[in-house]
Amino acid sequence: MTESARKFDNERASEYAVQSRIGLAGYDACHDLSACLLSAIIGAENDANILVVGAGGTAQEIIAASKLGAKWKFTAVDPSESMLQLSIDAVEKAGLTSRTRFHLGYLRELETIEKFDAAMLIGVIHHLNGINEKKKILSDIAAKLKPKAPFIMAGNRFPYASKPQFLKAWGELWRINGASPEEVESKQAKILKGADPIVSNEAAVKLLEESGFIEAEQFFSSLFWSAWLTQRTSHVS
Repeated sequence: MTESARKFDNERASEYAVQSRIGLAGYDACHDLSACLLSAIIGAENDANILVVGAGGTAQEIIAASKLGAKWKFTAVDPSESMLQLSIDAVEKAGLTSRTRFHLGYLRELETIEKFDAAMLIGVIHHLNGINEKKKILSDIAAKLKPKAPFIMAGNRFPYASKPQFLKAWGELWRINGASPEEVESKQAKILKGADPIVSNEAAVKLLEESGFIEAEQFFSSLFWSAWLTQRTSHVS
């Protein structure tokens, strides 16, 4: 297991649903907009197989998208057993088990015959260390997609220390939700540990272009967090 996956142990997984919504202002809105964009491109009435990478946690990607595409099916991939189990539980509670396939492990280990119609990678990219690890997962996703298939990537960008006002405001998000200054410090330290955000919006677009995607557009921003819509190149090897 990589260090990025190892961070999401039982303790961190158990608090993920609550802490992610505090740590990211607009968490649900980002997922809803992602689903809406996929629906606008794929067509809510059409069949679609959607790949969700780093799907462990709330399964919000699946839950939001399922409300729009009644015929859509999902393949959820995550290397953390604790996080994937949360997703399995959330999907079962939402009545979506029959529409969802789960894979415990890495995307490169996922065996598929047909290419996917769309993919999402939300809240993962800043946990991967270095440009090569980021390119690897994006290239692996591109290889699983049909030509011109839509792809949504969301995660943190900007080195945290480069935006001190953002960093302080980020801490205030917990304080406004009742955390003490000591708790804020502890939560930020846990989140910042081992994180490697993309350095800029321009770097995110370049990263996507170098990994098999084109026409990237930013559609969501909340302090360090951002989300982009892009598409697989028309050429698939």
